[in-house]
Amino acid sequence: MPLPDRVLETSGAPGAATVSLELRQRALDVLSAPDLAHIVDLVAYADGDVIVVTNAAGETAFDRAEPHVVRRVSGRDPIARQDPLAFASLEDEPVAPTNADNSYPFARERLAGLFEHRCAPDLAVVHTAGHYWPERGGHLGEHGSLDVVQSRAPLLLSGAGVSARGLLDRAARIPDIGATLVHAAGADSDGDGRHHPRQTGERLGDLVAPGAKHVVGLLWDGCNSSDLLALAASGDLPAVARLLQRGCALRGGAIAEFPSVTLVNHTSAITGCGPGRHGILNNAFYDRRSAERVVPNDSSMWHRACDWLEGDVETIFETMARVRPGVMTACVNEPVDRGATYSTFALVRDRGHHDGAKSLSSELPDPTADPNASVDQVTADPGYAWGTSVDAMGLAQVLGLWASEETRPALMWWNTTLTDTAHHAGGPHSEVARASMGDADRRLGAFLDLLDETGTAEDTFVLLTSDHGSEGADPMCRGDWDDALTAAGIPFRDEAYGFIYLG
Repeated sequence: MPLPDRVLETSGAPGAATVSLELRQRALDVLSAPDLAHIVDLVAYADGDVIVVTNAAGETAFDRAEPHVVRRVSGRDPIARQDPLAFASLEDEPVAPTNADNSYPFARERLAGLFEHRCAPDLAVVHTAGHYWPERGGHLGEHGSLDVVQSRAPLLLSGAGVSARGLLDRAARIPDIGATLVHAAGADSDGDGRHHPRQTGERLGDLVAPGAKHVVGLLWDGCNSSDLLALAASGDLPAVARLLQRGCALRGGAIAEFPSVTLVNHTSAITGCGPGRHGILNNAFYDRRSAERVVPNDSSMWHRACDWLEGDVETIFETMARVRPGVMTACVNEPVDRGATYSTFALVRDRGHHDGAKSLSSELPDPTADPNASVDQVTADPGYAWGTSVDAMGLAQVLGLWASEETRPALMWWNTTLTDTAHHAGGPHSEVARASMGDADRRLGAFLDLLDETGTAEDTFVLLTSDHGSEGADPMCRGDWDDALTAAGIPFRDEAYGFIYLG
């Protein structure tokens, strides 16, 4: 029987758009059809006071306000397994697992968090683990989905305030990173560990004590966690191994917010809350209220990323400025820089250039002359060469800041770009991906050497993480749900290939 053609609010947030139930159901019928099950892992949407997750095999609904409360299940629950330690070792990592075999850690909380925002999509389509979609911007190495391998970022804690505990069988979440950095710096002034009211992240207070003179957050974009830990253990990443000798790592890593894409999770780490609260929902999304397509994760726009950051959240730099006025903070090669004393992208903004990438291009060093670079990869791939130049410039900024006591920051965030480019290019565990981690490790080693030379190592807490994981796509697993929706006559726009806005 056809559903009544009435409208409903799709996110429940202020300013949310309305679509007809009939139109939404037509789209769901297409997306959950068995002939798309090889590329559509699941579809999630907000329906009143519940979040619904559905696919060709079944459906579940859970409470929006209390995501742990499951309202109903029919057929097989698409997110039944939520083990954050699933596939945590290199040997156990599967190739393109099916929905029935996969794991979706913190899935309910992550989905509920996304749909808090008024710009959330009508339908969030999640790729299967093996989906290969180069025509829409996909790569051999992929992320963005809800599953554990694409969502798991490495997480290592080292130095001041940390006991040497090795590998621990536990996991955290990306928003916990910001909470932990602020805690390590002694700036989480509230008794409950919150540094702003919208924060959802939990400080890892049992692993790190507060009081470090210097706090450093390192983000190696796009790294596969199991590969990084295996290479550190084998001696192929000696600087990472140095960190582990003075600290610990979580086998389950830090689970990314959904979608498990770059700027969403950079922002989640730096603000301590998910996309539904901080406002950067995806690499691209649609704001129905302003009828604007928002594309914050573009190299030409990175210097403007904080334009879309909500005003009622607080970055780790803003927290430091509020709690410890006058201290030096630094944000190197990171778009989410609001409140930092020193920032790479503040230099771009100061020049008044509308294109951030072009503004910096004239200052990028020659990648073939970089002693930390894998020269064979640099000469073979322009993308690898560009990432090398960006990261070489980042290292130069870091070494310059830390060379003098006057400019040595109390808190620094340092983003590494090349690792994401390389993991996309070859997939996790590939030669190019491992080369990029080796390059990043040499740059990290140069920084750790400077800490030793200046006598600041014992006073410095270091956290190494990423913004998401990386999973290998199956080149034979092809298909396009946009074609199916178009063929069914459904009016829609698909942002970042997965955020469906109907009507």
